[in-house]
Amino acid sequence: MSITTARISSAQLKSAFVAKVQKNSDQKLLACYQCGKCSAGCPMAAHMDILPNQIIRLAQLGMHERLLASNAIWTCVSCMTCNTRCPKNVHIAEVIESLRDIAMRNGRRHEHLTIGDVPAETRAELPPIAMISAMRKLTS
Repeated sequence: MSITTARISSAQLKSAFVAKVQKNSDQKLLACYQCGKCSAGCPMAAHMDILPNQIIRLAQLGMHERLLASNAIWTCVSCMTCNTRCPKNVHIAEVIESLRDIAMRNGRRHEHLTIGDVPAETRAELPPIAMISAMRKLTS
Protein backbone atom coordinates (compact mmCIF):
# COMPACT_ATOMS: atom_id res chain seq x y z
CA MET A 1 0.00 0.00 0.00
CA SER A 2 1.47 3.34 -0.94
CA ILE A 3 1.59 6.27 1.43
CA THR A 4 -0.77 8.29 -0.76
CA THR A 5 -3.50 5.61 -0.87
CA ALA A 6 -3.39 4.57 2.77
CA ARG A 7 -6.46 5.23 4.88
CA ILE A 8 -5.81 6.85 8.22
CA SER A 9 -8.10 6.43 11.20
CA SER A 10 -8.16 8.05 14.60
CA ALA A 11 -7.48 4.60 16.05
CA GLN A 12 -4.12 4.54 14.25
CA LEU A 13 -3.19 7.92 15.69
CA LYS A 14 -3.83 6.60 19.19
CA SER A 15 -2.48 3.11 18.58
CA ALA A 16 -0.25 1.09 20.87
CA PHE A 17 2.48 1.40 18.22
CA VAL A 18 2.49 5.22 18.40
CA ALA A 19 2.50 5.08 22.20
CA LYS A 20 5.35 2.57 22.19
CA VAL A 21 7.51 4.65 19.83
CA GLN A 22 6.91 7.76 21.94
CA LYS A 23 7.66 5.95 25.19
CA ASN A 24 10.77 4.14 23.92
CA SER A 25 12.21 7.25 22.29
CA ASP A 26 10.98 9.69 24.96
CA GLN A 27 9.81 11.98 22.14
CA LYS A 28 6.52 13.70 21.38
CA LEU A 29 5.90 12.77 17.76
CA LEU A 30 3.19 15.38 17.27
CA ALA A 31 5.65 18.16 18.05
CA CYS A 32 7.04 17.71 14.53
CA TYR A 33 5.35 20.02 12.03
CA GLN A 34 7.20 18.71 8.97
CA CYS A 35 9.57 21.59 8.24
CA GLY A 36 11.98 19.14 6.59
CA LYS A 37 15.17 20.54 8.15
CA CYS A 38 16.09 17.07 9.39
CA SER A 39 15.91 15.61 5.90
CA ALA A 40 17.70 18.57 4.33
CA GLY A 41 20.68 18.11 6.65
CA CYS A 42 20.82 14.32 6.72
CA PRO A 43 24.05 13.01 5.15
CA MET A 44 22.37 9.69 4.36
CA ALA A 45 19.07 11.03 2.95
CA ALA A 46 20.07 10.26 -0.63
CA HIS A 47 20.33 6.59 0.33
CA MET A 48 17.03 6.34 2.23
CA ASP A 49 13.75 5.03 0.89
CA ILE A 50 11.91 7.22 3.43
CA LEU A 51 13.35 10.57 4.52
CA PRO A 52 13.70 11.41 8.23
CA ASN A 53 10.72 13.79 8.26
CA GLN A 54 8.65 11.13 6.49
CA ILE A 55 9.67 8.61 9.15
CA ILE A 56 8.27 10.93 11.79
CA ARG A 57 5.06 11.50 9.80
CA LEU A 58 4.52 7.76 9.32
CA ALA A 59 5.18 7.20 13.02
CA GLN A 60 2.69 9.97 13.89
CA LEU A 61 0.11 8.19 11.74
CA GLY A 62 0.82 4.77 13.23
CA MET A 63 1.87 3.25 9.91
CA HIS A 64 4.03 0.59 11.51
CA GLU A 65 4.14 -1.88 8.62
CA ARG A 66 5.59 0.69 6.23
CA LEU A 67 8.09 1.93 8.81
CA LEU A 68 9.34 -1.43 10.01
CA ALA A 69 9.74 -2.66 6.43
CA SER A 70 11.76 0.37 5.35
CA ASN A 71 15.49 0.40 4.76
CA ALA A 72 15.72 3.95 6.12
CA ILE A 73 15.67 2.89 9.76
CA TRP A 74 18.77 0.82 9.05
CA THR A 75 20.40 3.41 6.76
CA CYS A 76 20.44 6.09 9.47
CA VAL A 77 23.98 6.41 10.82
CA SER A 78 22.89 8.04 14.10
CA CYS A 79 25.02 11.12 13.48
CA MET A 80 22.38 13.26 15.26
CA THR A 81 22.39 15.98 12.58
CA CYS A 82 18.60 15.71 12.42
CA ASN A 83 18.36 16.26 16.18
CA THR A 84 20.43 19.44 16.08
CA ARG A 85 18.50 20.87 13.12
CA CYS A 86 15.00 20.34 14.54
CA PRO A 87 13.39 23.65 15.62
CA LYS A 88 10.95 21.74 17.85
CA ASN A 89 13.71 19.70 19.53
CA VAL A 90 12.34 16.37 18.33
CA HIS A 91 15.15 13.85 18.58
CA ILE A 92 14.57 11.97 15.36
CA ALA A 93 17.59 9.70 15.79
CA GLU A 94 16.06 8.36 19.01
CA VAL A 95 12.78 7.70 17.20
CA ILE A 96 14.65 5.79 14.50
CA GLU A 97 16.54 3.81 17.14
CA SER A 98 13.20 2.97 18.76
CA LEU A 99 11.89 1.74 15.40
CA ARG A 100 14.97 -0.46 14.96
CA ASP A 101 14.38 -1.93 18.39
CA ILE A 102 10.71 -2.62 17.65
CA ALA A 103 11.64 -4.21 14.32
CA MET A 104 14.24 -6.47 15.93
CA ARG A 105 11.88 -7.48 18.73
CA ASN A 106 9.34 -8.43 16.07
CA GLY A 107 11.92 -10.68 14.44
CA ARG A 108 12.84 -8.32 11.60
CA ARG A 109 16.49 -7.81 10.98
CA HIS A 110 18.14 -5.79 8.30
CA GLU A 111 20.17 -7.84 5.89
CA HIS A 112 23.59 -6.34 6.18
CA LEU A 113 27.06 -7.30 5.23
CA THR A 114 29.97 -7.72 7.56
CA ILE A 115 32.77 -5.21 7.14
CA GLY A 116 34.89 -7.88 5.46
CA ASP A 117 32.27 -8.26 2.72
CA VAL A 118 32.69 -4.63 1.63
CA PRO A 119 35.44 -4.15 -0.98
CA ALA A 120 38.45 -2.18 0.27
CA GLU A 121 37.97 0.58 -2.34
CA THR A 122 34.37 1.05 -1.16
CA ARG A 123 35.44 1.11 2.50
CA ALA A 124 37.93 3.85 1.66
CA GLU A 125 35.14 6.02 0.24
CA LEU A 126 32.61 5.50 3.04
CA PRO A 127 32.21 8.27 5.62
CA PRO A 128 33.63 7.18 9.00
CA ILE A 129 30.23 7.71 10.66
CA ALA A 130 28.71 5.11 8.30
CA MET A 131 31.37 2.57 9.27
CA ILE A 132 30.93 3.22 12.99
CA SER A 133 27.17 2.99 12.74
CA ALA A 134 27.34 -0.25 10.77
CA MET A 135 29.58 -1.82 13.38
CA ARG A 136 27.29 -0.61 16.17
CA LYS A 137 24.29 -2.22 14.47
CA LEU A 138 26.18 -5.50 14.08
CA THR A 139 26.79 -5.68 17.81
CA SER A 140 23.26 -4.82 19.00
